[in-house]
Amino acid sequence: MIKMKDSNLFKIEKVKFKNILSIDDLEIKENKITCIVGPSGSGKSTLVKLLNKMISPDSGKIYYRGQDLDEINSINLRRKVLMANQSPAIYKGTVKDNLLIGLKFSEKPLASDETLEQILSDIKIKKSLNDQVENLSGGEKQRISLGRLLLMDGEVLILDEPSSALDQDTEAFVMDYILSYVRTKNKSLLVVTHSKKLVQDYADALIEIKEGRAIYE
Repeated sequence: MIKMKDSNLFKIEKVKFKNILSIDDLEIKENKITCIVGPSGSGKSTLVKLLNKMISPDSGKIYYRGQDLDEINSINLRRKVLMANQSPAIYKGTVKDNLLIGLKFSEKPLASDETLEQILSDIKIKKSLNDQVENLSGGEKQRISLGRLLLMDGEVLILDEPSSALDQDTEAFVMDYILSYVRTKNKSLLVVTHSKKLVQDYADALIEIKEGRAIYE
């Protein structure tokens, strides 16, 4: 039986960004759980912001599924490559408002209340859709931002420290759900993390960022 070669999701060639990153060659494969690790300040968050076109490299090229990011409209890319930052974007209003806002921004059909309530159950939040989001805990706000991404149904999920505000039991529950979602829907997941347990339990591939350079296995 011939083993098929994994396809590149992202390919980075000679990318430099200020004095933070200098990556000569890096490939991230499709349909994998890729964990990105390294000490604080090493450039992990900068790397994923480059992949999402939140920032642009000073030099070099980044390709998404073989296409130069420079040739892809930023908004169109972000409809496919979804990212949740370590400090979640939370908007004034209700839980429902915050779950739906990603769909509104990306001009996608809005989800029903039944779907939203199922998402809340899936991410372990026992709140009403009409509850004010400002009354939620930090961990609940982080999970709301994850729920928003899942509703948008992109091709790639990028999570920057998704468990930083979660206790160990909730982290395991939420990550198990996200892993099942990604596997079932044949998507790709990139996770920036300091959690050794998360890497051990979930990673198909590991990228280490050290002093702005990438080592992967």
